[in-house]
Amino acid sequence: MFIIIAGAGRVGYNLAKGLLAEGYEVALVEKDKSRYQILDDEFGESVIYGDASDTYTLKQAGANRCDILVATAGNDEDNLVICQMAKIIYMTPKTIARVNDPKNEALFTKLGIDQTVNTTNMISALIGHKVGTGFLAELLSFQNAEIVQIEVPEGSEIIGKPIKDLTLPKDTLLIASIRNEQVLVLKGDSTILANDSLIALTNKAGEEALRKLI
Repeated sequence: MFIIIAGAGRVGYNLAKGLLAEGYEVALVEKDKSRYQILDDEFGESVIYGDASDTYTLKQAGANRCDILVATAGNDEDNLVICQMAKIIYMTPKTIARVNDPKNEALFTKLGIDQTVNTTNMISALIGHKVGTGFLAELLSFQNAEIVQIEVPEGSEIIGKPIKDLTLPKDTLLIASIRNEQVLVLKGDSTILANDSLIALTNKAGEEALRKLI
């Protein structure tokens, strides 16, 4: 699967890093030259310099053959334009847009964006919504993968263990943890605490295995 990520800020960077680690083909587009130069050392050919709202840049990134385009810029207008161009000009099968202002979600949907992700609403829901033990909720789905959230119950065997020591299901990556209203990017030596809300990239087959592990 080939995924284009427009915008290499914190959201786009972490998403690209996670997807590349799972073996996906990724093109990360960044218009800030200094930011691009930093990322070039880490991502190499997977990072493209240019403005994703420009048709030439999108073509250079491979929009004519990508399966999914994710617009993660900090500006809602940019994300809307990028997704619409991908849909209309390059017939991208699925577009996903980061929406910074919750009021814009309805407009994005009305204008044909396949899926929107609003971090404010998502985190508010995770904080305010009481979920049962082992609850696994789909946040964002791809054709054969999805980003899911699961709360770690008291007494879970993974509590206190480093991520690197966990036997995760195949094709599953733990991305972040929401703890005390703070989002923490997980690394190999990160440990899990009770009541953490884990954000993971997995596939349909890995859901049940992840549920049993947690």
